[in-house]
Amino acid sequence: MTKTFTGKIDTLLALRADGRLLVGRERITLLEAVVKHGSITKAAEVAGFSYKTAWDAVNAINNILPRPAFITRTGGPHGGGAEVTEEGRRLIATFRRLEEKLGKISDSIVEVGLEHEEDLLFWGLSLKLSIRNAYHCKVVEVIPSPVNVSVKLIIGPETEIYAFVTNKSVVELGLAPGRSAVALINPPSVHLMAVGDPPKIAVRNKLKGFVIDRVDGASDSELSVDLGGGKTIVSVSSRESADAAGVVAGVDVWAVFESADVILACD
Repeated sequence: MTKTFTGKIDTLLALRADGRLLVGRERITLLEAVVKHGSITKAAEVAGFSYKTAWDAVNAINNILPRPAFITRTGGPHGGGAEVTEEGRRLIATFRRLEEKLGKISDSIVEVGLEHEEDLLFWGLSLKLSIRNAYHCKVVEVIPSPVNVSVKLIIGPETEIYAFVTNKSVVELGLAPGRSAVALINPPSVHLMAVGDPPKIAVRNKLKGFVIDRVDGASDSELSVDLGGGKTIVSVSSRESADAAGVVAGVDVWAVFESADVILACD
């Protein structure tokens, strides 16, 4: 017997990482508010976000897109502000179109029902990632080797990273120059060092940036680093290590991580 429903079925379109929304209805509403008001402070207020939560949201969106969806302006007659880029406007339009299509699917379910009620599970699937640092990237070069292949990737206009994968993974993922992928880096794998000449250690990934935020817990510290080009990276370390390295908001640092700590995902 066909199961029918008497009320509206709400649809949820969302991409998550580490329990936090990267792209979802609330985040899109935030970007729309930035378009309208030209201010992250006002947009956060209108969308019901705290100022920090709003910044975390737009940074996460910028990291997962090939080009920034959100930028800030300094100076000017109004003392600066915030702006949603063309990439961000396309994201808003695409999200709203997909949301509309999902809404039509839910309306159809209400109208004609499903043969089996458990089929609703298929409409509730979403992509969840357990890693905070997730970047849309493009393969620049695949450097062969008998065991681990080195893959050079670009995650921003001037930001390149390297990943180690097996020869089998190269084949299975179809890795080749021009191939799009998502690079995942676990925050505890990212180590911050005081700025100066590039650290003389046998690690390929050394990204220069500056600390934009530090949040201390009972024993650990979470540090957000601006890499330029709208990209950020998050590092988690012990408070003792962060204090010893002098890593606080506003200081320049090197974000260092092993190529083996970069995980690649492709569609």
